[in-house]
Amino acid sequence: MMRMNWFLWSSPAVFYPVAGRLAQVFAVLAALLAIAGLWVGFFVAPTDAVQGEAYRIIFVHVPASWMSMFIYLVMAAWAGAGLVWNTRLSAMMAQALAPTGALMAVLSLATGSLWGRPMWGTWWVWDARLTSELILLFLYLGFMALHSAIEDRRRADKAAAILALVGVVNVPVIYFSVKWWNTLHQGASVSLTKSPAMATTMLTGMLIMALCFWAYAIAVALWRVRAIMLEREVHAHWVHALVNKERA
Repeated sequence: MMRMNWFLWSSPAVFYPVAGRLAQVFAVLAALLAIAGLWVGFFVAPTDAVQGEAYRIIFVHVPASWMSMFIYLVMAAWAGAGLVWNTRLSAMMAQALAPTGALMAVLSLATGSLWGRPMWGTWWVWDARLTSELILLFLYLGFMALHSAIEDRRRADKAAAILALVGVVNVPVIYFSVKWWNTLHQGASVSLTKSPAMATTMLTGMLIMALCFWAYAIAVALWRVRAIMLEREVHAHWVHALVNKERA
């Protein structure tokens, strides 16, 4: 039986062309899912009996919130792998994911404020979930700032990895905050152990948008990691060969 050498894919020279092809696939998939999800969310899903039309912000807010937490866990996993196995690609992937994770956190906070104004009568409250989500954004920004502040790339990778791993404790705080504390933020409408507390069309639109955000995050991270590879491997033979090929 043939065994796949997974460590072969940890080589930037091998992963670079694969990342380019996968990025194109996921970009197209993200665009198609965005069209479908927004159509269902804004034109098919019914008006909410309590929140009216304002509830439709969930088709962006909820997927962005999910992805802000999920991307952080994936970023920390890549950073940890780079710390343990000293693989260059792992550190590059963590670095590539951080800006997209920060974007998702910003979207989560911004759309949450837009929803909170008509529902709570205010743009912002120091609610447990909102505050912990804001801390998540600061962790993303801190990861990127620390990485940029250290000139030695290998030292920067290690320092940022430690920060990312320490910050993982904030993710369960975000998720369980509505259960641990008495907050204004509503509880989860979707659970693996309970029936969804929303109409089927609402749930469908939200899940399609979640897949859209997922595909978008993958595509952007792969494009970004390719740029990071060219920047950090500028003296490598494979980069010179690639540049010469593109010029030919």
